Amino acid sequence: MRYGFVKTAALTPKVKVADTGHNAQEIIKMMKEAWERGARILVFPELCITGYTCGELFLQELLLGKAKEALLEIVEASEGMDGLFFVGLPLEVRGKLYNAAAGFSNGKLLGLVPKSCIPNYSEFYEARHFTKAPEEYAFIDWQGGRVPFGTNILFSCRDMPGLLTAAEICEDVWSPDPPSVRHALHGAVVIVNLSASDEITGKESYRRDLVRIQSGRLACGYIYASAGEGESSTDLVFGGHHLICENGSVIRESRRFRNETVYGELDVERLAGERRRISTFDAAADAPDYVVVPYGMKCPDTPLEREINRMPFVPDREEERVKRCEEILMIQAMGLKKRMEHTNCRSVVVGISGGLDSTLALLVSAKACDLLEISRACIRAVTMPCFGTTDRTYNNACELTRRLGAELQEVDIREAVTVHFRDIGHDSEVHDVTYENSQARERTQVLMDIANRTGGMVVGTGDMSELALGWATYNGDHMSMYGVNASVPKTLVRHLVRYYADTCGDRALSAVLLDILDTPVSPELLPPRDGVIAQKTEDLVGPYELHDFYLYYMLRFGFAPDKIYYLAKQAFAGEYDDAVILKWLKTFCRRFFAQQFKRSCLPDGPKVGTVAVSPRGDLRMPSDASAALWMDCLEELV
Repeated sequence: MRYGFVKTAALTPKVKVADTGHNAQEIIKMMKEAWERGARILVFPELCITGYTCGELFLQELLLGKAKEALLEIVEASEGMDGLFFVGLPLEVRGKLYNAAAGFSNGKLLGLVPKSCIPNYSEFYEARHFTKAPEEYAFIDWQGGRVPFGTNILFSCRDMPGLLTAAEICEDVWSPDPPSVRHALHGAVVIVNLSASDEITGKESYRRDLVRIQSGRLACGYIYASAGEGESSTDLVFGGHHLICENGSVIRESRRFRNETVYGELDVERLAGERRRISTFDAAADAPDYVVVPYGMKCPDTPLEREINRMPFVPDREEERVKRCEEILMIQAMGLKKRMEHTNCRSVVVGISGGLDSTLALLVSAKACDLLEISRACIRAVTMPCFGTTDRTYNNACELTRRLGAELQEVDIREAVTVHFRDIGHDSEVHDVTYENSQARERTQVLMDIANRTGGMVVGTGDMSELALGWATYNGDHMSMYGVNASVPKTLVRHLVRYYADTCGDRALSAVLLDILDTPVSPELLPPRDGVIAQKTEDLVGPYELHDFYLYYMLRFGFAPDKIYYLAKQAFAGEYDDAVILKWLKTFCRRFFAQQFKRSCLPDGPKVGTVAVSPRGDLRMPSDASAALWMDCLEELV
């Protein structure tokens, strides 16, 4: 696959305990099916060649010999199949028995990884049969050649630089010091775990969290394949619980008790970018105590099956979305509360337009007052009608202010702007950028002066999406004394306002908020047409859901424009055609670079998520950087 994606699979054969011939055939059949579906890293469970539940049979010479023969058969069956495959078996090495993972590719055994942590408690008595892995790797004789044996093995893909894979086995990841930590610090971006984890009440969620969090703390892909139906049920039941995780997120998960194969694409480029970003990820300069084994893998250009969220700033699940909205509102309000306390301000001044951004700023201001246990009457909500103001937005601004208990002040700026046009020699019939920006700057001047007169501070309303595009008037709505929305993208603003509408407990206030949500996004700087908003922002700069998507993948992971385009086509298929997606991506890249000078002097504001554009922390970018490389990349897509 392109752009650093590799398709992986976790598989559970229906084993027959101690029947190595049957198990080998099941593994070969499933291996071929998964490979034909485009999977190139395949992981089978722990001891799957014999079955995990053989007990004392692991000490039988016959079973051990047949297990080795079965591995040879499975490895030979992989000839002509590039990729990386892992199966588990009991393996005798130099008089000791090990619980091992065999890694192989295209008919060749690449390495044997023994289990490090051997459980000897409750239902597991592996220490009765198996020896823990030696501390250093060695080479053992295998079919006339030499194969590395040990935990410190990295499987390196020649055809995808940076794709290093390492293995651990079941209990290893449950231990206080998992081998996967060492593997990741030596460069492994994919960890495979061959497991046989039994099912008891409550264990499923702990197992999921364990694997998910391990993938997050190591910034890696983690493929976990567990034993399932077919194992002995004498004392235990195995559910075949598979997990494919990436950087703290579950990409795919199997249903238990079904021996279900799951597929999931891991984004190796994304993982590499994440490690570059994390300064505390102290990778080893080299790996002298590791053996690196190369293999070949040509990834087929199959369709991307992983789900790409259209709104990456907004959680998918409702319960998580509700929790996130409350958390973000609290972060915003706590930031404003601290600034109000520090400056000893007696009032909060908010320019209220009846639009989404000013609505959120007013809601945050109200929450900050509640936290300070002071009256909301200290909030001065200022509506400043001018040439483009419509009755709908004006009425909503006034009603919202009243319902929140803030003080409403109206300052009609038509006359002041008209005088300004006369002073600078501008024809008021020419509706150009001077016509628009003069209104925005007059509004900011009014707010600043009211703040001075009332001993207060101006709370900014502009959101992160507007800042990314530079869709703000320099020293107009671009400026404030504290910008509470500065790291909140437009797609998230909508959800925050809707959350407040759903939970405020005031039916009339909720109705106002819902009507604001239904109002087209507009700066209202041009005269309305028949009383209706004439200037719709998304008609001019493009849909905010697209721009937020571009912003997230560009800043969060450093993706190149062509990869962002590839992901956007997947995410927005059926909603926007390819030409539209490319058109607005070009607009985004061009504006993002050209408008950095506005972000370089932003007021303070609280960071609420992993992406932010503050010049003091997250985006220390030169104001005059060239966009040529990014634009050239996009031109090549035409």
